[in-house]
Amino acid sequence: MHRAFTFPGQGSQSVGMGREIHDAFPVAREVFQEIDDTLGQKLSALCFSGPIEELNLTENTQPALMAVSLAVWRVIETESGKTFSDIVDFACGHSLGEYSALCAAGALSIADTARALRIRGRAMQQAVPVGVGGMAVLLGMEFDAAQAVAAEVSTAQEFVAAANDNGGAQVVISGHKAALERAGALALTRGAKRVMPLSVSAPFHCDLMQPAADVMRDALDRIVIRPPSVPIVANVTAGPVSDPEEIKGLLIRQVTGAVRWRESVLRLKADGVHNLYEVGAGKVLTGLVKRIDKDLTGATVGTPAEVEAFLKTL
Repeated sequence: MHRAFTFPGQGSQSVGMGREIHDAFPVAREVFQEIDDTLGQKLSALCFSGPIEELNLTENTQPALMAVSLAVWRVIETESGKTFSDIVDFACGHSLGEYSALCAAGALSIADTARALRIRGRAMQQAVPVGVGGMAVLLGMEFDAAQAVAAEVSTAQEFVAAANDNGGAQVVISGHKAALERAGALALTRGAKRVMPLSVSAPFHCDLMQPAADVMRDALDRIVIRPPSVPIVANVTAGPVSDPEEIKGLLIRQVTGAVRWRESVLRLKADGVHNLYEVGAGKVLTGLVKRIDKDLTGATVGTPAEVEAFLKTL
């Protein structure tokens, strides 16, 4: 029976994240310090003490969530004496979490990952003027139905796309605000139980992010990507990838492409994974596991107590 690590994305951040693991383990402190030094910013202090408004800025949220995930992973590695591939057979991450997965699996260095996510967060924030776009969650609607709704209400000037297939009939749509409103209204007539606007600063994972994808193409050309120690199930294909050039291409596509999380989890199951462990802040992905497939088990690994419990499973 196989294991997989999953790594959280934007929305999992909270003030105080990572503090317990930082205070309890020297190797975790080293990770936070390396990222602080790389970015020339006390990102660790922002994780531990906020303010939340600053932590929620996309250019801070993305490297901050990665920092917590990598600190936790380094603790697991040090305390177990095992490598990534000794412990799990696959890994995947939700949006920015894919970078965390690649870093933990040895495909990217911590410093390069921090720099890439700072660039990515800033580019995604700047790709669309504030107020032009947004995102919303459709509850009670499957991905194919949400795609159909998005296609029906989109025009050449104002469009919306299905951006995240989170599973359990939870789909996030993204695009121009007016098109979002039309899509939400139509979705309610097509069976959606609820439409909830998201408090995000930009319309992620749709074609409005093309300027950010162009920035990431240039940024990733300057970064060394090595083969990960285990296959990474990529967001945009929901399939495993290990080739560095393919990884780079998929990371670029990921900026504008949908996060196929439901399919990614089901792919892990098809490949023999039964236990998924969410490494880092929050428990969003663990909550989605049961909604996607009740045969799978999920657990969070983000605090010293959770690390201790996980180590006992090895």
